[in-house]
Amino acid sequence: MRGKKGDRHSDPDDPPRRRANKRRGRGTYQNDRPPVLGLVGRESRQLRLEVCIDTKQATIQPQVEAATALQATLYSDECSAYTGIDRLHRTVCHSKREYARDDDGDGFCEVHCNTMEGIWTGLRNYLRPFRGVHKKYLAQYVVVFEWAHNLKRVNGAFLRALMIPGYTYDPT
Repeated sequence: MRGKKGDRHSDPDDPPRRRANKRRGRGTYQNDRPPVLGLVGRESRQLRLEVCIDTKQATIQPQVEAATALQATLYSDECSAYTGIDRLHRTVCHSKREYARDDDGDGFCEVHCNTMEGIWTGLRNYLRPFRGVHKKYLAQYVVVFEWAHNLKRVNGAFLRALMIPGYTYDPT
């Protein structure tokens, strides 16, 4: 359907190359900068991503608690959305230029959120060739990135499951 792509821009005098969303501060679904909540296991390396409405504590806290084990330690930055989470919680304060900390003095900086920061870079690089993703479809792109990150090995059985409809593996 010709002419039916996306949403019409409200100001026809605003040139396309200059109308990026340059709002400062945290994004929300309403201001067209939907946040993505990310959790990654330090031992399992499994990634969970979810597009959220906003970054308020009432939105973030239930999702984090549902996706993490009770005995898990949560490592994050100083964002106030994580303050009420019922888990052992260690933070680094980026505003004080703290990015990693050695709490127990063994020479290994165990308090950091660098793993997730690297994943954000990977997600941004994954989305870049699409040159802007409508917020309505962002969750679908994020799910594909999460799936690709969690997929550690591609073998014959996996490829058959993707390509052959109704394929079931029945060893004989």
